[in-house]
Amino acid sequence: MNAKKRRAIYETLKNLNPYPTTELEYTTSFELLIAVILSAQATDISVNKAMRQILPIANTPKAMLALGEEGIEQYIKAIGLYRIKAKNIISTCRMLLDKHYGEVPNNRKALEALPGVGRKTASVVLNTIFGHPTIAVDTHVFRVANRTRLATGKNVRAVEVALKKLTPAEFQHNAHHWLILHGRHVCYARAPKCGNCVIETLCEFKSKTYAFTQKCIDSHKVY
Repeated sequence: MNAKKRRAIYETLKNLNPYPTTELEYTTSFELLIAVILSAQATDISVNKAMRQILPIANTPKAMLALGEEGIEQYIKAIGLYRIKAKNIISTCRMLLDKHYGEVPNNRKALEALPGVGRKTASVVLNTIFGHPTIAVDTHVFRVANRTRLATGKNVRAVEVALKKLTPAEFQHNAHHWLILHGRHVCYARAPKCGNCVIETLCEFKSKTYAFTQKCIDSHKVY
């Protein structure tokens, strides 16, 4: 994909959604950190539901630590890998209190040292809370970047490097939000809504779905 087309994709997504953000619900950096830890292999809907129950009781590292693993588990049982996540949350809260005065650190090395926090989680926190131009690559971003040919790679790290290199500077802060939302609501894994996609004419996906476009032709409708 050439630079002109790549810029056009970002401009189109920006025009559609000028101020994108995560669909996880939070009010503090700590709340977002916990939500992102819980979001691994889970939907934002399930995470938001669990967070609405636990936050009125524990919305600080000290309060969360006081609940203990079993206490946290009671609120997150509907989320995948909940026992491991509860253990990681307790360890993370303890480390935040012991090493960071109870505050979420504003650097990647310190964030990735927290239990349950990988590169993607750290990137989300750095971007959303601290305004860093990081590009977090999850399954949605990985799929959309490769499928459209916006930035290709065999693994998430390779795609992240490619996106960082190829995305114009003015779009880097919001890039992963646009791509996540596009993958979540339009560019589905199995049946992408190509005929109803704002970047279809720019996308280089060779196997664009046929059904919607054919339906438009058959009914002589303009979409």
